[in-house]
Amino acid sequence: MTSAHTSRDIVLAFSGGLDTSFCVPYLKEQGWTVHTVFADTGGVDAEERAFIEQRAAELGVASHVTVDGGAAIWDGFVKPFVWAGEAYQGQYPLLVSDRYLIVDAALARAAELGTNAVAHGCTGMGNDQVRFDLAVKAQGEYRIVAPIREIQKEHTQTRAYEQAYLEERGFGVRAKQQAYTINENLLGLTMSGGEIDRWEAPGEGARGWCAPRAEWPEAPLLVKVRFEQGTAVALDGEMLPGAQILAKLNALFAPYGVGRGVYTGDTVIGLKGRIVYEAPGLISLLAAHRALEDAVLTKQQNRFKPEVARKWTELVYEGFFHDPLKADIEAFLASSQAKVTGDVVLETRGGRVDAVAVTSPHILNAKGATYAQSADWGVEEAEGFIKLFGMSSTLYAQVNR
Repeated sequence: MTSAHTSRDIVLAFSGGLDTSFCVPYLKEQGWTVHTVFADTGGVDAEERAFIEQRAAELGVASHVTVDGGAAIWDGFVKPFVWAGEAYQGQYPLLVSDRYLIVDAALARAAELGTNAVAHGCTGMGNDQVRFDLAVKAQGEYRIVAPIREIQKEHTQTRAYEQAYLEERGFGVRAKQQAYTINENLLGLTMSGGEIDRWEAPGEGARGWCAPRAEWPEAPLLVKVRFEQGTAVALDGEMLPGAQILAKLNALFAPYGVGRGVYTGDTVIGLKGRIVYEAPGLISLLAAHRALEDAVLTKQQNRFKPEVARKWTELVYEGFFHDPLKADIEAFLASSQAKVTGDVVLETRGGRVDAVAVTSPHILNAKGATYAQSADWGVEEAEGFIKLFGMSSTLYAQVNR
């Protein structure tokens, strides 16, 4: 791509940070008319939103729009993720899945402008470039421009190059005080860099929302979550939109240090990744949903569902957000939630969260029997069941003694 071609519209997914700030003059110098979109997925306050809009203006974009992504992230990710109930590799709750909703916002803006060109500030080393590119490719014929990947072909110290590039053109660069790379949105936050990348214990600075143990409140916290067909609809009796439920759970459980962990896992491109994550609301929601589901689903459903759910989680982690298999799995997950309606009381005294009470009209209670207490069958029936149930193992023991 050279600067010789005529000016054309391109939509840049914009956050106001170093990478996407660099992208604006870089793209302009390549002959593009740059339109920025900031999808607010819950990681910024009003002051930061205003800064992002001001930053876009000072960089000289042709237009800038801010999109509220709360409802989209709830409907598009949180609902099916909670239905699935499985973290990636059993640990990580997919906290950067807002990337797919950012892509949707960029493509919607491209449609308004009548262009098929979109740009992002992802590097050539991480997972996000895979998620962004695959999500775009699955939704039509688009031209994807990735300026950071382009400059990485020639420059090894890319962040220093970006900073110098902006300063040479008269654009200030925010002083980066933090030692960590931090991603934050409605789902939670992740931190990497410094001692985390060196496989050492995270330092005191590697802390986001979750309070350290010395600051946990003394009184326990009790919260009641209402579910209808597997989806949270109310907190402590108050009906709320989903995004507000998650935001409120974050605010309630973060002071108790709930939902914090250190995770090492396999990235999309095969490297090992290590992060500190904090997701107080999402972890609490998963605990409540699991407790209700365990009580109302059959034994066979509870055994089989995690296998399917793990596949859904892998697809979302690796960028296949629009693969038909994901939609197929979500049809199964939605079907499995038909009776997952009821109330769950969550309790925390700090560090962990437990579902301490469950009420639902669909709990699979046997009227005449309670586990290990009483039964409406006889001793002979129990002994006969044990004999038949263990027949194969018993025969093996007898034959091979």
